[in-house]
Amino acid sequence: MRRVAITGLGAITPIGNSVQAFYQSLLAGACGIGPITHFDASAFKAKLAAEVKDFDPDLFGMPPKRSRHLDLFAQYALAAAKQAAEDSGICGAVAPERLGVYVGSGIGGMNTFLNQANQLRDRGPERVSPFFITMLIGNIAAGQIAIEYGALGPSLPTVTACATSANAIGEAYRAIAHGYADAIIAGGAEATIEPLSVAGFINCQALSLADDPLVASIPFDRRRSGFVMGEGAGILVLEELENAQKRGARIYGELCGYGNTLDGYHITAPRPDGSGAARAMAMAAEQAGLQGGERLYINAHGTSTPLNDASETLAIKLALGEEQARAVKISSTKSMTGHMLGAAGAVEAIASLLALNSGIIPPTIGYHEPDPECDLDYTANAAVEFRPEIALSTSLGFGGHNACLAFRRIGD
Repeated sequence: MRRVAITGLGAITPIGNSVQAFYQSLLAGACGIGPITHFDASAFKAKLAAEVKDFDPDLFGMPPKRSRHLDLFAQYALAAAKQAAEDSGICGAVAPERLGVYVGSGIGGMNTFLNQANQLRDRGPERVSPFFITMLIGNIAAGQIAIEYGALGPSLPTVTACATSANAIGEAYRAIAHGYADAIIAGGAEATIEPLSVAGFINCQALSLADDPLVASIPFDRRRSGFVMGEGAGILVLEELENAQKRGARIYGELCGYGNTLDGYHITAPRPDGSGAARAMAMAAEQAGLQGGERLYINAHGTSTPLNDASETLAIKLALGEEQARAVKISSTKSMTGHMLGAAGAVEAIASLLALNSGIIPPTIGYHEPDPECDLDYTANAAVEFRPEIALSTSLGFGGHNACLAFRRIGD
């Protein structure tokens, strides 16, 4: 198997619209959660979300003539892809037939869906936009990115709910490792802070109903009561390591392990004993060659729901063993970004890579009341210095989808 490097990063998030701004906010413990402004939420039980702020598609090469034919999730994806492609310098560095795009979305163009459903209701079928389908479909972000960068290689836009972009990155890793591509633009995007999706998540009892942004997303805290919807995009450029080294590319780390499992248990609840997630973590750790005593950071799925955080804690213990689990630094960056759904795995992979490079672990903010069922080191409230040798990023989706990515610093 060929080794796979990460050579480019791009992020549009509730706490920054560049990788640098995102990471500075993470280390500062900035909270990206606030009152919903995308629509009037006064009649909704959940009134908070982690919205992207001050996003201007024109700054990312999408003037109004183009952006009005793109759903917001695709705009976020193209903006993050532009950052990652420029960061990597991948364009022209590999043959178009060897450049792929694996970018997914958990839900797709819901803003477009809602707008056009209203058009149909209010103005009739003739007023439905001819761009409705090509703005709605979940694979269109990958298609738009491929058009933008002339990618002619393999493509696999995944849809695995909250594990979507972690699976996209993991499957891209396998494609490069097995020789099907030399580089792949991979990740995910989501933009579903609109009335229909918010109402749906409220009514399936998934969302926090807190009024205070600082206590709404509090992973692993005893008071946690649900997640907060986020939005944005995370894109990484994966590249065959030898090619990246030959061209002198900046290498953020090596993607050296990937676990992909199912719970086979429930449509929304995780398997209580954490065994499905544990198998994904163990697979990734084994492929990465994790040794006892190595310094490990885990960017946890950590949704701030009662069931997830307890079962994920069990999964970490099951995957690593009790002793090693207690030596690991863990944090949930969803405490700051909210739950970015199909974009979460990619954005959290970026956070993991930056922690590897900086030797600083981002915190879990809002953590004040320990839960006996969540008894590991969650890096409470402030970033800490801790130079990990390996980072694991876990993503667990509705339907029982589990994904785990393992990254290692080059040279370790």
